[in-house]
Amino acid sequence: MITVFGSTNLDQVGTVSRLPKPGETVAGGTFSMAAGGKGANQALAARRAGAEVRHVSAVGADAFADAALALLTKEGVDLSALKVAEGATGIAMIFVDTHGENVIAVLPGANGTITPEDAERALGELGQGSVLLLQQEIPQAATERALDIANARGATAILNTAPFLDTTPAIAPKAAILIANETEFALLSGRPEAELDAAMSDWAKTHNQTVIVTLGPDGARAATPERSFAVPALHVTPVDTVGAGDTFCGYLAAGLDAGLDLEAAMRRAAIAGSLACLNPGAQPAIPHAAEVDTALS
Repeated sequence: MITVFGSTNLDQVGTVSRLPKPGETVAGGTFSMAAGGKGANQALAARRAGAEVRHVSAVGADAFADAALALLTKEGVDLSALKVAEGATGIAMIFVDTHGENVIAVLPGANGTITPEDAERALGELGQGSVLLLQQEIPQAATERALDIANARGATAILNTAPFLDTTPAIAPKAAILIANETEFALLSGRPEAELDAAMSDWAKTHNQTVIVTLGPDGARAATPERSFAVPALHVTPVDTVGAGDTFCGYLAAGLDAGLDLEAAMRRAAIAGSLACLNPGAQPAIPHAAEVDTALS
C-alpha cells in the first residue's frame, strides 16, 4: 500500500502560441479543466502503475471538488481520509505553449488547511515497509510531521522537492528518498548544475539518503551512499510536459512497493514520465501500466 499525503487541485489549462513575458498579453487557443495537484497526480500515477493507493488530502465544499476527484474515484484510489474544508478547492492556472513548455500558478485553497494534526489522524496505520509519498504543495508543517511519523513507524518516506520552498533544506534529510529536478537539487545542495554528479554523491553519503534527479528528455540519475547510476528516458516529441514529473514519482513509488530494485523502478518511472508528455493535461495524460510495459519491451 502506498499512502500519498499532499495536494488536490483542479487544473485550468490554456494553450498559447508562446508563454507571455511579465506585463504582456498573448492570444490563446484552447481552454480546458482537468483534475490535478501534485499529490493527486502522484496518487493516480501510482494507481495506474498497479499499486493499491490511499490519498490523504483536502478539497473545498464547492463545485470543483467532484471534478478534482473524478479520476481518483473512477480508478479506485482510497479517499477515506479525505478532508472537506470550508472554502475553495485548490486550483492551478496553467499556460502551455506550442512546444509543450508551461508556466503554472497554484492557488492552494483547501490544501492550505492541512495541519500536522491531520497527518497524525490519517497516518497512524503506516507500518514497517509501507511507502509514504510526499510533495510540497500543502503546509510544510504537515509535511514535516508526516515525515516524522513515517520514520517512527518504519515506513519508507519519499519526498518530491517540488515546488521548492525556503524550508525544503531543513526537512529534506528526513526522507529516505529525495526526488528533485536539476534546478531544485542545485538549490538544495547549494552547488551549480555543472557539478550535479558530484553534488548528488556527496549529498547521498552525507545524509545517508537516496537522491534522484530527473532530467527531462535525458532521463534520471540516482546516487545512494554506495553507488550512482542513470536511466534513460523514452525519446518523444512532447505535446505537454505538465504532470511528467508527478508521473515519474508515482511510478517510482509503485515500483518500489512492488519489490523492484531502485534501478528497475527508476527505469520504469522514466518511461512512464516520457509517455505522459504525449497527451495534454496532468492526470488525463498519465499512462496505464500496460502502455509502459509495451514501451519498455
